[in-house]
Amino acid sequence: MLERKFTKILEQFLTEKQDKILLVNGARQIGKSYLIRYVGKRLFAHYVEINLKEDKEGEQVFAAVHTTNDLYIRLSNYYPKPMGDKSDTLVFLDEIQSYPHLMTMLKFLNQEGRYRFIASGSQLGVALSQTPSVPLGSVEIRQMYPLDFEEFLWATGISKEWIADIRQHYEKEEPLDENTHSLLLKRFQYYLLVGGLPEAINKYLEDRNMVRVRQVHKDIHELYRIDASQYDEEHKLKIRRIYDMIPSNLENKKKRMVYQRIENKKGKHFADYADEFEYLSNSGVALEVLAISNPRFPLMESEQKRLVKLYLNDVGLLTHLLYGLNVNAVLQDIKSINLGTVYESVVAQELQAHGFALHYYDNKKKGEVDFLIDDYERLQVLPLEIKSGKDYTEHSALTNFLETAEYGINRAIVFSNERGIFQKKGATYLPIYYCMFLQKDATASNDVILPELGTV
Repeated sequence: MLERKFTKILEQFLTEKQDKILLVNGARQIGKSYLIRYVGKRLFAHYVEINLKEDKEGEQVFAAVHTTNDLYIRLSNYYPKPMGDKSDTLVFLDEIQSYPHLMTMLKFLNQEGRYRFIASGSQLGVALSQTPSVPLGSVEIRQMYPLDFEEFLWATGISKEWIADIRQHYEKEEPLDENTHSLLLKRFQYYLLVGGLPEAINKYLEDRNMVRVRQVHKDIHELYRIDASQYDEEHKLKIRRIYDMIPSNLENKKKRMVYQRIENKKGKHFADYADEFEYLSNSGVALEVLAISNPRFPLMESEQKRLVKLYLNDVGLLTHLLYGLNVNAVLQDIKSINLGTVYESVVAQELQAHGFALHYYDNKKKGEVDFLIDDYERLQVLPLEIKSGKDYTEHSALTNFLETAEYGINRAIVFSNERGIFQKKGATYLPIYYCMFLQKDATASNDVILPELGTV
């Protein structure tokens, strides 16, 4: 079994939080159901799992459920033994977005407290936006993603103790020895090829056969395209067109979406495709990166919806589409191959998995910077530039950004393949694999206690 960081989230919630129902959101085929099943069976004597998507496409047993009593009666048909109570019984409602009325019912199931419930969905973001009565006070929504690079390292035999030692080098801004650097860089290249989808990683671990890994990528990519078919014909075609455009669009110098190209119609704007972009982002199959022209902390205050970049949710899918079975495009230094798009994609994937909202810097005069993130420790904006080639110290847009006095930003990170670490004109140069240590909140694992209020 692949070890996942999300396991701890599930265990803590199911053992400590008794007053809410957990909703796990994320794209299909990232391991949500498998992980919930594994944790649920281990923690509860009675475990009941219902796949509501299969039910909707089959007998539709839960289609006519209108009260909690209706639900309890139907659950008994799925679990022949006598069920217990909230202390020892977990009911897992998988793909709950298939029945929006059950999402509304979660409030009442939680209030009654008869059993523990957990739900997941591949399009919860879409369903919640369309549900008239969202039980916000009764549920907690957590996002799950494909395996990040650190989890991939675990899967490929790198111990947590070794990674902890590597993390110390990162925190001290110290380079690794040549052998460790070469090993991590090679693992990083393999991650670019395999990606973080559990089925692809398992196929890779079985026999290193990239033909089988690429077949997984092909199947899942097509599955994501088919999922758009729940919409009417007009929306479905637009969603598929935008999704299909992502790889080629990222190969352009300006990676943001050009709306006129979606239907080859002039005069089109973001507003004409807002629903389609929302679907791709909320369903988890694409990562949305919004433009910032006047950066200030927090970035959400100055984001612009109209200038959007989209990345695929998994870098393995991208390298499958770009290079197929030619692994040398990634593993060897081929001058005709520019891996900039691939490197940016994997960093976007890492940032999102680690809790960051995705933004980039866009300024007609000063240029573009790959990513901007909120530095919550310093309460500042932190620009990131991603480089895959030998010219990693050349970045005019980042230089212009740092030299703009009104921004008040004098710190940036440049990620590249190089082992050495140094500072130059406000930029810190780090090896690309160190991106796995960027965290939204370094204190997230600790309690943050406010000081006591003084007496009045």
